[in-house]
Amino acid sequence: MKTTRCLILSLALGLGMAARAQAPAQPPPPRLVSPELAADGKVTFRIRAAEARAVALTSGGDLPQIPFQQTLPLTRGADGVWSLTVGPVAPGAYRYAYVVDGVTTVDPAQPRVSESNDSTWSLFHVSGAKFMDTLDVPHGTVAEVRYFSAELGKWRRMHVYTPPGYGLAQKRYPVLYLLHGAFDSDDSWSSVGRAADILDNLIAESKAAPMIVAMPAGHQGPFNAAGGVASLGLEGFVREFDRDIRPYIEKHYTTQAGPKSTAIAGLSMGGAQTLEIAVRHLKDFGYVGVFSSGVLGGNGADAVDAWGTQHAAQLDDKSARASLALVWFATGKDDFLLPTSKATVGMLEKHGLHPVFHGSDGGHVWANWRDYLHEFAPQLFK
Repeated sequence: MKTTRCLILSLALGLGMAARAQAPAQPPPPRLVSPELAADGKVTFRIRAAEARAVALTSGGDLPQIPFQQTLPLTRGADGVWSLTVGPVAPGAYRYAYVVDGVTTVDPAQPRVSESNDSTWSLFHVSGAKFMDTLDVPHGTVAEVRYFSAELGKWRRMHVYTPPGYGLAQKRYPVLYLLHGAFDSDDSWSSVGRAADILDNLIAESKAAPMIVAMPAGHQGPFNAAGGVASLGLEGFVREFDRDIRPYIEKHYTTQAGPKSTAIAGLSMGGAQTLEIAVRHLKDFGYVGVFSSGVLGGNGADAVDAWGTQHAAQLDDKSARASLALVWFATGKDDFLLPTSKATVGMLEKHGLHPVFHGSDGGHVWANWRDYLHEFAPQLFK
């Protein structure tokens, strides 16, 4: 009897396993295309989240359809796919993320990403602006470089662009130190900023000199917007730049020495850092670029004047600034830092410098900063 029960059980198990083996496997859901770029310039975002109660799209201010720190809701389809169409979207690079039931996440259907100060964004590019598109020209290289910061006592990272043909011949190159903003990271200029494509295209057209571009991390620790200027760590970055960043570049890359071969520029926070570094080393830089920025700290014009007084000895030293060929400011008419930029330009003029101010449309956005790099780079190393 016991043997019979075992045979029946074995038979039942065998039949069950056979039935399961013969059952058709569930096909995977169709692959989502997200974002999908239409011929009319509109962009459709999609994410499969069948159990979600609410999904929204955010872009950190990159997409003009979504103001900074705001979101747009997606609509749920019967198949559990949420979608939203915006646009038309102008040519450029854009960061975005989804907020799914209050949790911010990248787009699972989009492998390209861009890092910011404290998060990672999905990234897409709308072609049509030749100066920053990837074209059929010789291309340089962007490397992630790890170095030990003696100033901070820890390992750090920067991104370094080297031009087409770098290393193939015994040739030395000028250097541009390119600094990011408060909500960004050392990755930002080479991802959403499209610095490599901008430089590749300019060099290919002989509009800019082949150059090394060092893009270091401007934060020494967590950045808290609520902390204001005090949390930017301007002094700490100046020390690290002097002690670690610039010496690393000059040691590990075939650079040209001297102010005629050295430039520094930055956007927003990076623009303020640029001014702090350049004014203390006027003999070292031939070219200074300040994008959407100026002297940061305190209240507007009073803070700018106080900064000018603090650095009067350096600013008024004609011999120190003798090799300073260009001080170039650019700010959009809708930028909240426009008054600071203009006040800084006026302060420098009072000290006998001759800064150039370039006004543009738009605000405090990457759409402007890419344009500014495109306009600034051809003026370097003449």
